[in-house]
Amino acid sequence: MVLDLPGGKVVLTPEMRFISESPEERAQCYRVLDNDGQLIMCSNFKKVGEEIAVKMYTDMVTLQTMDAVFYEAQRQGRISFYATTIGEEAINIASAAALTTDDLVFPQYREPGVLLWRGFTLQEFANQCFGNKADYGKGRQMPIHYGSNKLNYFTVSATIATQLPHAVGAAYSLKMDRRNACVITYFGDGGSSEGDFHAALNFAAVMEVPAIFFCRNNGWAISTPTSDQFRSDGVVVRGRGYGVRSIRVDGNDALAIYSAVHAAREMAISEHRPILIEAITYRVGHHSTSDDSTKYRPVDEIEWWRSARDPVARFRKWIESNGWWCSEAESELRNNVREQLLHAIQVAEKIEKPPLAELFMDVYDVPPSNLCEQEKLLGETVRRNPQYYPPDVSL
Repeated sequence: MVLDLPGGKVVLTPEMRFISESPEERAQCYRVLDNDGQLIMCSNFKKVGEEIAVKMYTDMVTLQTMDAVFYEAQRQGRISFYATTIGEEAINIASAAALTTDDLVFPQYREPGVLLWRGFTLQEFANQCFGNKADYGKGRQMPIHYGSNKLNYFTVSATIATQLPHAVGAAYSLKMDRRNACVITYFGDGGSSEGDFHAALNFAAVMEVPAIFFCRNNGWAISTPTSDQFRSDGVVVRGRGYGVRSIRVDGNDALAIYSAVHAAREMAISEHRPILIEAITYRVGHHSTSDDSTKYRPVDEIEWWRSARDPVARFRKWIESNGWWCSEAESELRNNVREQLLHAIQVAEKIEKPPLAELFMDVYDVPPSNLCEQEKLLGETVRRNPQYYPPDVSL
């Protein structure tokens, strides 16, 4: 016998049977390259030509180098904050390579590689981190909170998971406009513990929007391990609960990431459906420059992931095996990128800071009286205590 409900027919049974809290087998993890950068036999993946593969690799190296240089700059006191993407370079670059620039990106704060792939320059990165006049955010955001209207990359917000419902709303608008594009939104395993995650997945599934939910399951939400966050088999299994097609991918395998996102994009647009991708990876770097991750996880564990599971080294072995890369090109690339970054920092440091008046603009057409009063009081405070404010900051 069946019960005919609005959501579909449900089979009736006289047997009392609870759904198990954990499946007998964990969800499998899709991969294409083994740890030595060799294709796994019978791999099913989207073919990548030499031009795209080399650009993917050079951008991964550029991202890796940028992290090292800006991290050093923060430690020298030249910028106030930074967060690296060490160990997650493949997630950044390979996912971006599978999209088009018409696709909208709602990032968390560990996806600068997506911007890099789309053409954001090293100088633009430096301008934002130094908060100078050339920064598109006018110096009002913390470093690494990038954004670009031109590149369809929505400005980073530090609050966890708020980008997820925003992404669903944007995807719904793409569907209503019948645009040949989708939305991708990134978040960490910690973000999946927020209510916004559940609301976003449910709304996306019900409204059948072209959205890709990309979870970087890197093991740690700052200092909280996944074992203290949830008892489910990671994040991928949650998709089924909301009626969202899902896949688990090796986040350190650039070819697997590229193939999964490429397929997800096709399904999202052609079938009008959301897709959930869980990328299994590891945050090799500290959560940010405000964190010392050796206080809560073993140093040996960090070093093992850094050496044995490095996504950049793995992808390099694959392009070298195809005859597309060599040691000479490697040395030249790393030297050139480091020189460009150091030059970008020197330029960014010399550019003036935005005037303090910029703090009160771009929200109201006509500023309310309380905001005008705050601006006046700030000006008076600076003039009374100039020794406490940088000399290059004007009113």
